[in-house]
Amino acid sequence: MRSIKKSRKTSETHIELEFNIDGSGESDIDTGIGFFDHMLQLFSKHGLFDLKLHCKGDLEVDGHHTVEDIGILLGKGLNEALGDKKGIKRYSNIYTPMDEALSLIAMDISGRPYLSWNIEFSRDKVGNFDTELAEEFFRAFVMNSKITLHASMITGYNTHHMIESIFKGLGRALDMGTTIDSRIDGVMSTKGVI
Repeated sequence: MRSIKKSRKTSETHIELEFNIDGSGESDIDTGIGFFDHMLQLFSKHGLFDLKLHCKGDLEVDGHHTVEDIGILLGKGLNEALGDKKGIKRYSNIYTPMDEALSLIAMDISGRPYLSWNIEFSRDKVGNFDTELAEEFFRAFVMNSKITLHASMITGYNTHHMIESIFKGLGRALDMGTTIDSRIDGVMSTKGVI
């Protein structure tokens, strides 16, 4: 089983994480930010990952530290759980429709962190979630998981639907990229390492 159990404690957040790549989409999430909980549940369900995540953050300030630190810990956890990355498909690209919204998530589990973000939201908030924090989560996750990720919104105007589309897409793309293919001998790289 490719799984990890990790925690992170700072003066701003305290996070407990259990993450299983080879799960069934079960989740137990409490970040204190309702909309963000929902997005992480979608990520888990559509990626078929088991995710247990509890966070106590300084929400009296705002949601920034909570969202960013969860991205950091989840990214580190993914990188650890993948180990030497032998046999994984590595690449994926996923279009995800959510009503009028359509996003593209393309990724390379490359060991080279990079985020290309081509998404703009028309609203500043969805529930108690600051929409600019979607990019902060993706950036923290990408930098700490060491993947290359391109996120683009093809079409959409409902901010809730747009964010939902990219979180589902992230789960689906990770599921595809982390899938082990028995035809791959070692790692999917002519260098011999990822």
